[in-house]
Amino acid sequence: MERDGDGVRTPRASRRSLLVAASGAVAGAVGASGCLASADRIQVLAAASLAVALEEHLGPDFEAEHGVRFDGEYHGTNAILQMVETERKRPDVVLGVDVALLRERLYPDHANWDVEFASNEVGVVYEPSTELGTRLEAGEPWYDVLSDAEKGAVGIGDPDRSPVGYRAVHLFELAERGHEIEGFRETMVDRASVDGGDGQLLGGVEAGNRACAICYRSMAVDRDLPFYRLSDGYNFGNPERASEYERASYTTADGHVVHGSPVVYNGTVLSHADRPAEAERFVSFLLERTAPFEHCGLRVPDELPRTRGRVPGEVHQ
Repeated sequence: MERDGDGVRTPRASRRSLLVAASGAVAGAVGASGCLASADRIQVLAAASLAVALEEHLGPDFEAEHGVRFDGEYHGTNAILQMVETERKRPDVVLGVDVALLRERLYPDHANWDVEFASNEVGVVYEPSTELGTRLEAGEPWYDVLSDAEKGAVGIGDPDRSPVGYRAVHLFELAERGHEIEGFRETMVDRASVDGGDGQLLGGVEAGNRACAICYRSMAVDRDLPFYRLSDGYNFGNPERASEYERASYTTADGHVVHGSPVVYNGTVLSHADRPAEAERFVSFLLERTAPFEHCGLRVPDELPRTRGRVPGEVHQ
């Protein structure tokens, strides 16, 4: 079940439990050297919130159709981009969940094109048996509920490593302004429990040790957890509200200023990819198959895919 910010119940797909630890986990057999591609496989570094869609559906389907092994590794997008910049990893494909951040960090040294292929939204996962969860379940405004949270009761991702983390901070800032709650951002950041990996973010909620967490809708669907939907002004899911989202900002530990933006995934084949043809074929494969993303709680709106730069002919537009 989902509950939106206006107290209306909406249907939610039932999903089996997450099969891989989404943050810091290597879903395929990968070595420690960082040069991971071979003649019959491609290496993909992807946002943690894509792990289920890629591991359960798209990766195996690509292997079956093209005879090329898919090796996926999943982290927060900021962490992925740092790995590429510092050459800790040399993947063929990068899939992130902050369009502007990927372009800022990878253009022009590591990539010269990208394609936007799916979207998501931010909301609150909760445990109904807790006091905060009961209030969210009853449809109380989320910002009133979270204002009463004790320290550690609300989980957020690491804002220095993952967009789902800094989007939580953006959310608190937008609520402080929009609802005139003085000090809400600072208070919530101080009280929140910060998880280093996206895959750990919902563990406390599942175990009943944490009342709620700020996460993507797809993450709630993956784990079959109750999800409180936020209105468009706060869920980062409506491109028409982009200028409003942009008012919020966060400076990461490595000095990058990230502004609020719609939750849109984009991907590219790196300029130094060991298997560029197969990597381009994989990106094209993603664009052709919308059902796995939608099954996993993401969306593929009519305006996607959308490209930028010199997109290779192999990648279908």
